[in-house]
Amino acid sequence: MKQGNDNAELTYRLDNLETRLAFQDDVIEQLNHEISVHQQHIKELKEQLNLIGQKVRDMNTSAVARQEDETPPPHY
Repeated sequence: MKQGNDNAELTYRLDNLETRLAFQDDVIEQLNHEISVHQQHIKELKEQLNLIGQKVRDMNTSAVARQEDETPPPHY
């Protein structure tokens, strides 16, 4: 009778392990998907940051004159 009890316990433990493994596989797949989404968002944010940085550099070189190049106001 001890043998049958041991087999039942092993079967129960094996079933639990298989269930946990299935849930872990699902969680790993979900995490992998989330990482892919986050990587894409990071890539887009880097591109936007580079674009903003370029616009700021362009503004500094084209629209605003340096203070040394400005003529003094009339009251000086």
